[in-house]
Amino acid sequence: MLARASMRRVELGGVPAWLVWLGDAREAGRRGAVLHYHGFGADALRHLPELRRLARAGFLAVGVDAVGHGTRRFPDFEARFAAHLAEQGFHEVVERSVAEVPGIVDALVAEGLSDGARLGLAGVSMGGFIAYGAALRERRLRAVVALLASPVWPGFGERSPHAQAARFPPVALLSQLAGGDELVRPGPARELHARLAPLYAAHPERLRLVEFPGAPHLMPPRPWRQAVMGMVAWLERFVPEAPPGSA
Repeated sequence: MLARASMRRVELGGVPAWLVWLGDAREAGRRGAVLHYHGFGADALRHLPELRRLARAGFLAVGVDAVGHGTRRFPDFEARFAAHLAEQGFHEVVERSVAEVPGIVDALVAEGLSDGARLGLAGVSMGGFIAYGAALRERRLRAVVALLASPVWPGFGERSPHAQAARFPPVALLSQLAGGDELVRPGPARELHARLAPLYAAHPERLRLVEFPGAPHLMPPRPWRQAVMGMVAWLERFVPEAPPGSA
């Protein structure tokens, strides 16, 4: 019988989040803390099964409510993201959520829930956009997983992750794409990985792109399970491992 995960609602640097863990939260965090970001219109608890899966892998799972979502959902959410305003507002939420990541990490360290080194981050859909940005913003992250997301932020110019390829190494980056995604086209992530390949030539194992052929954005159960397993395996491999040149 699987052990039951513990849960606690917290604020980290003023950001609402859920902690999920097995055993002792501080011990789990010292083994590795993983921030997890949900998709557009959802909240941290939408991915409670994934948070529990991370906890069973030994991590302190930190499910974060993105800006304007969950317990801090914009009161004018529907109007804010209506029609022509939707894309601009979406990417503003992504950028503001990325800006919060260092403060969340600082709070985990201050509360003894992380040593500040064994850290990972994963995100789904909008959360995957956040993952690409966080890989550049928070250099303490050892591993990042972006699911069903794009590194291209229209209108952000040089601030868009795809324009900053040289800054990704040495973070261990896994992108997982749905080949038939009708909402987030897989092309931009493919292009980013092609640009990153020579930058990771000395450590190619730290860069991986996985595509599920024909799968839609709302993935069926089987490929979704495979994607979650891939996410957890990537984080298990690289969060405990110091990146090259960090000694």
